[in-house]
Amino acid sequence: MSNFKTFLRSGHAPTLFASFLYFDFTFAIWVLNGAMAPFISETFNLTPAEKGFMVSVPIIAGALMRFPLGLLSQYIGRKSAALVEMFLIILALCYGYFFVDSHSEVIAMGVLLGIAGGSFGIALSLGSGWFPPKYKGLAMGIAGAGNSGTVLAVLFAPPLAAKFGWQTVYGLAAFTMVLPMIVMALMAKEPPDVEHQTFREHTACLYEKDGWAFSLIYVITFGGFIGLANFLPTYFYDQFKVTKVEAGQLTMLATLMGSATRVLGGWLSDRWGGINTLTGVLAFVVITLVVCGTMGSNLALTTLLFMLCFAALGAGNGALFQLVPLRWPLTTAVAGSMIGELGALGGGFIPNAMGQSKQLTGSYFYGFLAFAVLGVAVLVMMRVMQIRWTRTWAEKGGRARTGGTLAQAYAQGTRQAGAR
Repeated sequence: MSNFKTFLRSGHAPTLFASFLYFDFTFAIWVLNGAMAPFISETFNLTPAEKGFMVSVPIIAGALMRFPLGLLSQYIGRKSAALVEMFLIILALCYGYFFVDSHSEVIAMGVLLGIAGGSFGIALSLGSGWFPPKYKGLAMGIAGAGNSGTVLAVLFAPPLAAKFGWQTVYGLAAFTMVLPMIVMALMAKEPPDVEHQTFREHTACLYEKDGWAFSLIYVITFGGFIGLANFLPTYFYDQFKVTKVEAGQLTMLATLMGSATRVLGGWLSDRWGGINTLTGVLAFVVITLVVCGTMGSNLALTTLLFMLCFAALGAGNGALFQLVPLRWPLTTAVAGSMIGELGALGGGFIPNAMGQSKQLTGSYFYGFLAFAVLGVAVLVMMRVMQIRWTRTWAEKGGRARTGGTLAQAYAQGTRQAGAR
């Protein structure tokens, strides 16, 4: 407890709390269509492929929103960017309540829900911006635990949709965004870790191999999390013939694990190293995905396996974003948004792969298998890349370098690597 108090005193706790709440509520909005997918699919009598595509649209749109919002936050401030985004989300939800009543309009609504998915880079950078390097992983883990918004969506949206209709849920969700807006306006303070740089400097990670390597890792950790979280209500409903509300409750059990372990992943990475943590995570995710694909007749075991898989994915998200501020200490917000944008696109892969697998073969197994194979490829890539990472900007295993600033450590490591 004393260590946690020391952690809180080292930064600005109210800003961290506001960032968590902001991310939590926006994340819930982002996955609304996934949580209500059984209702929407039944209304329009969608095929498996159409279900997968409908669920993937908000994910892809949210991924594409992240980098522009992260870049905007560098110029108007992260707090201001968060407030602007939440206002736009309210407008989008009002559109959903008043105007969405056809399949094509659901797809359009999915694009608008993507605005909420753009909050990632802002929330993590704002929440961790006041904290020193040795606590960055934990601070990002706490802010990133806002992906527990998935739990809120799958817990409350299905019963509300059953009682009032799924279009009404959009209107009710608009009111919930008022709370994080008030908290952000009153409690958050813009962090001091801001430097005025050129557009090229802000986007430097786009031109580096490390940026793409981090994005591929994020395809598995966060792409797996968001893709499965959005598709599981449909999977449980179709595969096990549970009710729509029960499908949401079963999904909640899995996503709750992923949200809780994000903080653990950041904490472990500060001590054990983000690279070490990610190695274990990726291996575990591959194994559980393959086994999940073979458990199509056992609801209890499948639910347990998904809980374990989400726990690993959540820890992996925390671990990856422990490494981001070590690699890009001066442009964490934009680097995080770029990695989030490209990596989260992987979340659109899972629903589409599942839908196509079911429609073409009558089974979801090949959807699981395809993502597991991708996980193996990413694990091998990371283990090769980490050899250079630990010679330049990170200690062995992916821990933060001690002594000097992060920027100095990276610059010195880069010069040493070049000399070799």
